[in-house]
Amino acid sequence: MTLQTLFYGRQARRVSCVVFAGFAVGCGGNTAPGPGGDGTPSGPTAEVWLTTADASRLLSLQPDVVIRSGADASSIVIDVDEATSYQEIVGFGAAMTDASAFLIQHKLGAQHDAILHELFGRNPGIGLSFVRVPMGASDFSTHHYSYDDMPAGQTDSTLANFSIAEDRVDKLPALKAALAINPQLKLVASPWSPPGWMKTTGSLIQGTLRPEFYDSFAQYFRKFIEGYTAEGVPIFAVTMQNEPAFEPADYSGMRLDPPARAEVIGKHVGPLFEQAGIPALILDWDHNWDLPNSPLAVLADSAARKYVSGVAWHCYAGSVGVQENVHAAYPSKDAYFTECSGGAWAPVFGDNLKFFVGELIIGSTRGWAKGVVLWNLALDENAGPHFGGCTNCRGVVTINSATGFVTRNVEYYALAHASQFVRPGAHRIASSTNVSGLQSVAFKNADDGSKVLIVLNSASAEVSFSVHFGDKAIRYALPAGAVATFRWA
Repeated sequence: MTLQTLFYGRQARRVSCVVFAGFAVGCGGNTAPGPGGDGTPSGPTAEVWLTTADASRLLSLQPDVVIRSGADASSIVIDVDEATSYQEIVGFGAAMTDASAFLIQHKLGAQHDAILHELFGRNPGIGLSFVRVPMGASDFSTHHYSYDDMPAGQTDSTLANFSIAEDRVDKLPALKAALAINPQLKLVASPWSPPGWMKTTGSLIQGTLRPEFYDSFAQYFRKFIEGYTAEGVPIFAVTMQNEPAFEPADYSGMRLDPPARAEVIGKHVGPLFEQAGIPALILDWDHNWDLPNSPLAVLADSAARKYVSGVAWHCYAGSVGVQENVHAAYPSKDAYFTECSGGAWAPVFGDNLKFFVGELIIGSTRGWAKGVVLWNLALDENAGPHFGGCTNCRGVVTINSATGFVTRNVEYYALAHASQFVRPGAHRIASSTNVSGLQSVAFKNADDGSKVLIVLNSASAEVSFSVHFGDKAIRYALPAGAVATFRWA
């Protein structure tokens, strides 16, 4: 079996296993002859990929289901209406941290290109198309640094010493390789801390931004974006500060409260981007669901609101429903989901599958998110490399630092159930959800008009249901805790 046997079209449907880089991602296929005489149904069908809570099926291609004409008598129905359209989708992906870039560039060996094609390619590949990039060090770096560090007591308000040389070692080469595979890749960049001399602590650790350096902070973004663009890596969007309501004690971070963010955006970063013709979007917040009043306060400032394109969200506290509430207050402002990590604290595959698909892939996009980004794309067998911060986080994939063996974690499958099928430029379309334990979200691809429906069975037993669209219907029985992606023309 070769990689070219994948995903779309009639030939893809007949394969028995999906294979990436020698690893069987999913097995399935028709098990009995159908009306077509070769195991395939006659007439229109929908393709189905399944992941089960017990991990016995992982993104497994299932027998096609027949699309029937007329109403279906099932008592449990998911209605899909492609005439009702919502936000355009940028994509799904994860963060290219220093740790992830190091492992990808140095620990994959001969399979480096194959793994990158698997992650970022499409047909074959799972088509990751939205990536977060830390501006400087995060807790998943090997040392603390910014792009303009100075000796203690010295400042550099003109940023004469600004340099992205650190990123040219691993991060930029990894991103360039991903962009070569997927030119539609969009990057959102976030600082964990500006240079320490800009802050009240004089350090990358804790503190807040000193007002006299607001202009320097704006120029810091400009120089970063221009530096990356010169390297052939354009920046789609920036957030002003990763988790601005949190000051970590052992890695780069900074508190930036709503009045400060509003002033920085409205009087410094926004006007500078406008004057310099920088197309990168400005996103506010970049923190948890539990404090929606923080981005609402920034959006209430008319000067800042002019430049804020949307709100970025994390998963670690609160409820995904606040995304819809904030969007309702400011319907012209988009939503993006920019960080969530799994880890050793949550070892059960089925529980994680339910959370990542139910809350993020389904819940966040139903809450107007145009993109969904998880935390580290790759970590090693020791949940690193890291320097402070989280000691037991889990990457989308695990790359063994000694052998290069790649383990695809539950986050990989949660992302792939969307990223493999929902292409950049698709729009979310209407679908009923929370029907007898079934959560769903639906999309229509712009390039070929195909429809994609992702369904999670959060009930404790198998649920049989019908999907209605126009005057057509399909039937399916979804095991407890399982997720299925349906695709039809």
